[in-house]
Amino acid sequence: MSGSLVSGAVNFRDVGGLPAGGRRTRSGVLYRSGNLVAVDDAGAQSLRGLGIRRVIDLRDESEVAHAPSRLDDGVEIQHEPLFLGSVASFFARDLSLDEMYAALVDDSADRVVSAIRGILTAQPVLVHCTVGKDRTGVTVAIALAAAGVDREAVVADYARTEDFLPAERNARVLAAIRAVHPGNVHAEALATRSPAPVMRVLLDRLDREFGSVAGYLLSNGMRTAEIGQLREVLID
Repeated sequence: MSGSLVSGAVNFRDVGGLPAGGRRTRSGVLYRSGNLVAVDDAGAQSLRGLGIRRVIDLRDESEVAHAPSRLDDGVEIQHEPLFLGSVASFFARDLSLDEMYAALVDDSADRVVSAIRGILTAQPVLVHCTVGKDRTGVTVAIALAAAGVDREAVVADYARTEDFLPAERNARVLAAIRAVHPGNVHAEALATRSPAPVMRVLLDRLDREFGSVAGYLLSNGMRTAEIGQLREVLID
């Protein structure tokens, strides 16, 4: 599956239709994607048609400055940079995806909570980062799991990103990384992969440490009523 709902946007999709204990996630409520810098006129028209009211941008200031989003006036932007340190630092340290995601949920928990709160207060809402794979993948997975979406559906939604990343983009990005870090073991996974087992490991860890994925959010400042509201917003 290589198409996009929004022309020029990488990995743009609706998370509607996922099974949640006999129910389904609502369509037209929560979208996810990579950056919006290359959105063309047709893509801008598609964005308008979706009626998105809020964009939750998980990138840091340097990423935003390098690749500003193409959005109409009137769309609210909520910035919640999730990585402590630059994206480049993860490649420099040659972290695995497991290590990166563990660092994200440990070090940026307050911002994960703030991002998910942003989903509650204005819909339709788009959550995005640069590629829509890691920061977006973790945030959306936590939101979906906390709302009661079936675990394997959460994992499968995360894993779908690989189908949306063009091969030529992957080759170009990987070559650029290897030019700087030729000995990296994890470069390909960090740049191009979204393996289902990695998300299972992360969600299982949150279950173990906090009792549930919702428990992770509650332990980091979200209120029980907000978890209930998340379910009402996302689940039909």
